[in-house]
Amino acid sequence: MSTKPSAQLIWDHCEELALCSEQTTALTRIFLSREQAAASQMVLRWMREAGMQARIDAIGNVVGRYEGDAPGLPCLMLGSHLDTVRDAGKYDGPLGVISAIECVRVLNAAARRLPFAIEVVGFSDEEGVRFGATLLGSRAIAGTFDPAALETRDRSGMSMREALDNAGFDADAIGTAARSSEEILAYAELHIEQGPVLEAEGLALGTVTAINGFSRRRFSVKGFAGHAGTVPMRLRQDALTAAAECVLAVERIGRGDPLLVATVGRIEALPGAINVIPGEARFTLDVRAPRDALRERAVAAIAAEVTRLCTARGLGVQMEVLQDNPVAASASWMMAQMDAAIAAEGLPPYRLPSGAGHDGMAVAAIAPIVMLFVRCEKGISHNPAERVTLADVDVGARVLLRFIENFKRPA
Repeated sequence: MSTKPSAQLIWDHCEELALCSEQTTALTRIFLSREQAAASQMVLRWMREAGMQARIDAIGNVVGRYEGDAPGLPCLMLGSHLDTVRDAGKYDGPLGVISAIECVRVLNAAARRLPFAIEVVGFSDEEGVRFGATLLGSRAIAGTFDPAALETRDRSGMSMREALDNAGFDADAIGTAARSSEEILAYAELHIEQGPVLEAEGLALGTVTAINGFSRRRFSVKGFAGHAGTVPMRLRQDALTAAAECVLAVERIGRGDPLLVATVGRIEALPGAINVIPGEARFTLDVRAPRDALRERAVAAIAAEVTRLCTARGLGVQMEVLQDNPVAASASWMMAQMDAAIAAEGLPPYRLPSGAGHDGMAVAAIAPIVMLFVRCEKGISHNPAERVTLADVDVGARVLLRFIENFKRPA
C-alpha cells in the first residue's frame, strides 16, 4: 500500500462532496441544511475508513480522532469547513478537510502512531451564509460561541435555535463542543489561496503569516417613502440615493491604503416597489486589513462619513455591529515547520498573508495556528470557476503529511 497521499482520492472525494448541494446546477451547502447533513455523513464515513473514531458534535462539526502512541494524548488539530457560499466552488473548505483525512489514512495504513493524537475537524459553518455570523463551528470548539447568535434569523424567518432543533441538535448543549487549550497542541489548515499571489509567483504552495482581521456592520438609512410620480425631486427623502452616496464613500475610504479593503456586499431598498421612493435602505459593510489599528480607523471613518452624508440629506441612520475579528497571526515556530516541509518536497518556501477569514481565527483563542495555501487558478474563489490542479493537490497533501510527521511543539 502506498505511503504517500492519493491526490486522485482527494480529488474524487471533493467531486463526491460537491454533489451534496441545494441545486443540481450550482453548489450551495449551508449550515444545518439537509445537504450539509448528507455531507457530514459522507465525511464521517471517510474518517472511519481512514482509521479514526468519528462523531458529530453539538453544533454539527464532524470530528475524527486518530490516537497517538498512547491513548488520550493532546492532539494536533487539522481541518477546514464543510459549508459553502451560494453558487460556490468545490475546494474552498473541503480540500483541507479531505486532504487531512487522507494524511491520516496513510499513517493508519502504515500502522504509524505519533507522540500526539491527530484530530480532523470539518467545521459546520465558517461562511456565515445562513445567519450572517461566521465561524460558528470553530467558535463553538474554541468556547467563544455567542449564545445571542441563537436568536438570529435566516431569510425565511427561522431562528438559529429553531434550525438546530429541526436538524436534531440541542442549542443549549453547544457548550459541550468546547475544547481546552490543554487538549490541543496546535491547529493547522490546508486551504486554497483564494487569491492570485501564488499563481503570479509561479508557486504551488505558501505558508500563511496571518489571517487579516475583519469588521462587519449593517446600516439602516431612514427616509420617507412617497409616490414616484408626484413627489418633486427637491422634496424627496430618498433613502436609497443616500445609501448610494454612502457606498461610494466606502469605496473611497477603502482605497485610502493599499493594505485595506472595504466592501458593501448587500444592499436593499424598502418597500422595494418600482413606483415608490425608497423610505428605507439597508446595506452591509465588510472591512479587512492585516493591521487591527488600520481596520479600526477605517471603520470609524466610514461610520462618521455615513452619518454626515445622511444628516446632510435630513435622513436618519442606524449602525449595527455584526462582528469584529482581530488579526490572527500564525505561530512563528509553526511557520518554520511548514516552510521546512515545503522545502523537503523540493519547493521554495514562500510566505503570504490571508485576506480571507478562516476557522483558524477562532481556534487561535485556544491554540497556536498555521495555514498552508494551495494555488488556485487566477485566484478565483467563491465562484463555480474555482480551480486547482491535481499536481497541486498532490504536493499540498504531501507537504501536509510531512508537516504532521515532523510536528513538534516547543517546550
